[in-house]
Amino acid sequence: MRIGLVTGEYPPLKGGISNHVAVLAKYFTQHGHTTFIFSNNLTQQQQRDIPLTNTVSKWGYTANRLVNEWAIKNQLDIVNLHFQTAAYDMSPWVHFMPHMIDVPYVTTFHDLRFPYLFPKAGKLRDWIVMHLAKVSDGIIATNHEDYEHVKHLNAAMIPIGSSIGYVTDVDCKAIRQKLDFRNDDFILAHFGFINHSKGVDTLLHAIAQINDTHLKLLLIGGRTGTADKTNQSYADTIDVLIDNLSLTEQVHWTGFVTQEEVAMYLKAADLVVLPFKDGASFRRSSLMAAIEQACPIITTKPTVDIPEFSDGSVRLVSPVNVDKLAEAIQLLRDNPQQVISLREKIKELRNHFDWDVITQKNLEFFRHIIETRV
Repeated sequence: MRIGLVTGEYPPLKGGISNHVAVLAKYFTQHGHTTFIFSNNLTQQQQRDIPLTNTVSKWGYTANRLVNEWAIKNQLDIVNLHFQTAAYDMSPWVHFMPHMIDVPYVTTFHDLRFPYLFPKAGKLRDWIVMHLAKVSDGIIATNHEDYEHVKHLNAAMIPIGSSIGYVTDVDCKAIRQKLDFRNDDFILAHFGFINHSKGVDTLLHAIAQINDTHLKLLLIGGRTGTADKTNQSYADTIDVLIDNLSLTEQVHWTGFVTQEEVAMYLKAADLVVLPFKDGASFRRSSLMAAIEQACPIITTKPTVDIPEFSDGSVRLVSPVNVDKLAEAIQLLRDNPQQVISLREKIKELRNHFDWDVITQKNLEFFRHIIETRV
């Protein structure tokens, strides 16, 4: 197949979609398919055999027309839009792109939550995203929550994988020394850009409640991503909160690090804590990264049933609940055997997110769309 991937994020832009599309394109190519990328003028070509068209600066009406010209020029068999509203500068035009594309068209929804358009937009916000879903020839939902909204359409549920590869032989003692942590410190890790939905404030309050200077928090990665401009102001409030809770000596920011370093930091931690305010979801690339590294995880109860969690492979607590989060952290710290058990169960769970499996599921769905399009 000749596959075209349209994305609002692509390296060197930072973000979960950027990483996902880059890895998926590589795997499509490795499986013998010719892959093309269409993104904006802030992106750069990553592989010689995966050509990038990066001529647009704004995702308006003209961008839709250029995508169609690109699809025709490259004789694409299918166009696959990777959608998350913020990645397209909140532009409403991207929701109407399928109307202008003359080849089979699949939208991969990384996040079906409805965008801010303008004050009092109300039901129009819901309508515009669902319009994109309805006029696409096929839909891929990357998480259970979004799939529930679109399963009545021509849809498939295919999770994202982690763009951060599994690492072995991590010298945890050396990493602790590098971070100025002691061997008897208990390290909690949080990975991902800081924004209001991640629950970092809840985590900080839980650490303060436990009140133990040997409990450390490692904040892994850059503070803010490229797409969501509100992240910076929230990160600033986290700085203030750390100071107000007298946690400065217990919290360490790594800043932006390589993917290999992310993996090593995750594996060096005793627990990965991801207290999402809207519940755990496979839309979260930070959760996928922790699963990939087979880390013991505390996260928040999802809003829908996630069958993959039914075996207790992750520890679930209520969102925005400082007491329950502090209790779960303290319980696992006091019971190292339970931490070991979580680590063993997560090794089985990570098989669900193998990139070869994900690639095959995407290709099968593309073939289905091409064959059945009227």
